[in-house]
Amino acid sequence: MKRRTLLATGPLAAALVAGTAACSGQIQTNQGGGAATSGDGTTIPQLTFPAEVAENVAGITNFNPFSPNVTSKNYFYEPIMIRSSMNCEVVPWIATEFAWKDDTTLVFTIRDGVTWSDGKPLTPDDVAFTLNLRKQYPAADDIGLWNDVFGAPAESVEVDGQDVVISFSGLAAAKFDSLITAKVLPQHVWEDAGDPTQHVDEKPVGSGPFDLGSYNGRRLQLTRREDYWQADKVKVQELILEGNYDATNAALKLTAGDLDAFWGEIPNPEQAFASKDEKLNHFWYAPAGSTVLTYNLTKAPFDDAKLREAISQGLDKDEISAKATYSVMKPASQTGLKLPYAENLLPDSYKDQETVLPFDTAKAEELLDAAGYAKGSDGFRTLPDGSPFAPKFLVQAGWIDYQAAADVVVRNLQTMGINASVQTSPPEAVDQAKKDADFDMCLEYLHGGCEVARNLGSKLASDQVPTKDTVKANVGRWEDAHTDEIVAELSGETDPEKQKALTGELVEIMMTQYPVTCLFYAPARMIYRTDKAEGWPSEEDPYGTNSEMLMIITRLVPPSAS
Repeated sequence: MKRRTLLATGPLAAALVAGTAACSGQIQTNQGGGAATSGDGTTIPQLTFPAEVAENVAGITNFNPFSPNVTSKNYFYEPIMIRSSMNCEVVPWIATEFAWKDDTTLVFTIRDGVTWSDGKPLTPDDVAFTLNLRKQYPAADDIGLWNDVFGAPAESVEVDGQDVVISFSGLAAAKFDSLITAKVLPQHVWEDAGDPTQHVDEKPVGSGPFDLGSYNGRRLQLTRREDYWQADKVKVQELILEGNYDATNAALKLTAGDLDAFWGEIPNPEQAFASKDEKLNHFWYAPAGSTVLTYNLTKAPFDDAKLREAISQGLDKDEISAKATYSVMKPASQTGLKLPYAENLLPDSYKDQETVLPFDTAKAEELLDAAGYAKGSDGFRTLPDGSPFAPKFLVQAGWIDYQAAADVVVRNLQTMGINASVQTSPPEAVDQAKKDADFDMCLEYLHGGCEVARNLGSKLASDQVPTKDTVKANVGRWEDAHTDEIVAELSGETDPEKQKALTGELVEIMMTQYPVTCLFYAPARMIYRTDKAEGWPSEEDPYGTNSEMLMIITRLVPPSAS
């Protein structure tokens, strides 16, 4: 059995899984348990967060994790495991360890001693039931376990003692990250519920840290479970989820102490919030991925790598970030990786090299001249055949950060002598243009998740080209047989060293062919106060993002006396 051991001595002490595709490994952890000590300074009486849904649709209370409008998705039903989106550590949760028994068999060992909120034990049968439910009802297969997207479909899910054994029909390592997010359901409650996508779950029976206190359609009150399996790590006695706030109201609520944390967009959070009380007010906009300039590679001249290289060198990424994010987000590495957090995946040849392309108009013009894009008498460049070159930059109306970035990009292009202009269209029209390949350039998101095959790989895989009905990741239409082979192999690889080598090949394509140009990191926002709770993730302690709120709850502690 391919097995690597990761020891966990605290809630997030599982050692780093080197590699971003599904690594094989074994994790051991202390189970914890027991009630949090009461008394001054040992508990957090109450925290208030925004509601998890925009509206309570048609007045329905529904805690079904399959529902697109679930009343709460974080605190009742727990995942099999958690993988930090920042450092890619795999954290023991409902499963204490995992291992690839062979290239097509994945084994999870399920934690003993976990109870549902109705007092019944959580067993491996519950986990197997949860996964097999997706086979019985394909519309519920939100993790892609039973289809052939990024890996072969599962053939069976079976229980063997304390283990859940998943057998795939072929290589399926890239399914790991989505697979472990599956919210484990109690079989004794859900087995008679029918189609899980249609079920209304008004009284959740979960394994998570909170019970349902009260809900009036607007204000959701959650109360701490004293019998939670790691209750000693949960100091929050009551959690209030209430309200949906725009940037102005969120900043006001945070400043007044009516909100303890917020993960929506607040432009210039330093000025709008943090500077008002530097001791208590904090924010961390972690990099979730990269904002990239995407070219339509099916159209000349954007099929010319020399042109794409020149443009990439002539863009002022510092100014683009300043205009789009108030310089909160750093310029992004052209590797497509989220650096420095994914530095362990960099090929050795790039270890000591600056991978954020420097702003160099002179070099850009030199490259354009050499590639045959000569300047005409009006100062603007023509195509190599002498015809005009006046590309349009497509940007979504109302997307203020994208519009600000596009303005700088167009100005930089004009400085290079490229007569570019901004074309602002409604978001739905931009999506249609992506489906139809009816654009010159646009801004896009490149996900920085731990599964490189599913993220950077999907940006370059030919089977991820948009269709007439669906916008997929490869909007630029990069199509290359060798790239497809790399992504396919990476999708099935479980060995960390081989993962790194294959990722390095994708990095080489990004650094030499410029299928997209990386501009600045896109944020996973977290804005918070520390007067009631400390232990939030930060640049100094980047253990997770707002995608891992369940894990964050186990890290929060009362503020230290100082």
